[in-house]
Amino acid sequence: MATYFDEPSHTFGEYLLVPGYSSADCTPTNVSLKTPVVKYKKGEESSINTNIPLVSAIMQSVSDDKMAIALAREGGISFIYCSQPIDTQAQMIARVKNYKAGFVTSDSNITPDSTLANILALKAKTDHSTVAVTSDGTATGKLLGLVTTRDYRVSRMSKDTKVKEFMTKFEDLICGSDQITLSEANDIIWDHKLNALPLIDKDQNLKYLVFRKDYDSHKEYERELLDASKRYIVGAGINTRDYEERVPALVNAGSDVLCIDSSEGFSEWQKRTIDFIRKKYGESVKVGAGNVVDREGFLFLAEAGADFVKVGIGGGSICITREQKGIGRGQATALIEVANARDQYFKETGIYIPVCSDGGIVHDYHITLALAMGADFIMLGRYFSRFDESPTNKVNINGSYMKEYWGEGSNRARNWQRYDLGGDGKLSFEEGVDSYVPYAGSLKDNVTLSLNKVRSTMSNCGVLTIPELHKNAKLTLVSATSIVEGGSHDVLLKDNSYIK
Repeated sequence: MATYFDEPSHTFGEYLLVPGYSSADCTPTNVSLKTPVVKYKKGEESSINTNIPLVSAIMQSVSDDKMAIALAREGGISFIYCSQPIDTQAQMIARVKNYKAGFVTSDSNITPDSTLANILALKAKTDHSTVAVTSDGTATGKLLGLVTTRDYRVSRMSKDTKVKEFMTKFEDLICGSDQITLSEANDIIWDHKLNALPLIDKDQNLKYLVFRKDYDSHKEYERELLDASKRYIVGAGINTRDYEERVPALVNAGSDVLCIDSSEGFSEWQKRTIDFIRKKYGESVKVGAGNVVDREGFLFLAEAGADFVKVGIGGGSICITREQKGIGRGQATALIEVANARDQYFKETGIYIPVCSDGGIVHDYHITLALAMGADFIMLGRYFSRFDESPTNKVNINGSYMKEYWGEGSNRARNWQRYDLGGDGKLSFEEGVDSYVPYAGSLKDNVTLSLNKVRSTMSNCGVLTIPELHKNAKLTLVSATSIVEGGSHDVLLKDNSYIK
């Protein structure tokens, strides 16, 4: 006989937090949002923590290297999508790791016989104003000069002008050896009031560029998430098909943490993938798994060796799995059960396995509810897809700016590798849609606003950390009438300028 659950499953919008006592010290500015990402033993600390409880989803329309850099600056982690060739995903990972290392491999390079038109086209493509002039136009060719916006004026120069006629020639450049440290490079930059310092080898071949802006940005991004080498932390998605080739490439590129991207995680395919990683790398390579929606699924992945477990099936804004297949569970109910299983597992084994809530976030306050229900961090797709830093196009729809957003299970993504289908592995129907979301501006501004709300709510609950919220939160189910009561009602709004 089939198993029936006595109560309906619920989602975040059906709950509210009940305030707790707040001391004078319990203010939003004192709230810490630091949270563990991978498992750890009792009495120890997780080897990877985020400074904010947000990670971006493993999706073509959300997480590339640009998103990863922007989110790491704010203290979170992006999981760069795996529905692309292995080498291009590895290149994205490498670009993130090189970006904050200080020693940047130049991606804007040109030959001296190129023209101003070529310079302008390259600047439009990369959005970088510093161009290295090398003998062969590559990032590692013999350095002959540099071009910055100070070297030319479009209004007064022909676009046919050769680069060698207006570049700052090598003999006029201040360069450093590729053997110096980042600290030494920064000293040269400050001593000579430079914006960029080329580092060359003994044969004058360009190796790296060091930029003043990277030094300055550390002051602007106080929560930025860095590894032991002061490089941005970045994650990567993998699948249960080509992991034997993909995982080594991503590890070699510098990925800090992996996550299996799958429509359903309670499967032998996930265990096989984790087994391969453990056999090849032991515990040194961190990998999350999922998605699951109940205690059994969590325990299966915990015993398989997952470093974190992702919760949620069918709750994403572009996901139609429930509609197509009748599979899933209300996100709040799924999260509460898995978090309870996590706590019991920790009590019995002394091993804490972080839980990631994936899907179902509509409003900012849902983030706080998910944390209160036991999530250690939240994976978001639609939320991040709205920002400048997402890899999709910004379009004008009927006078409003929107950004494209599509699911990995959509026909557009064709990400059949996330579905453990067996046979020829071809999708016979879609489990995601192709859509638009309202454009929202910069990641930094939006994340700051959202987390200000989270901190404010936590202080109202009388807690200063996410573990305290797990322990002390008081949640109540609300009726349909109560939900209506919670918004503005019985008034005529002057405008809709407030942000939900």
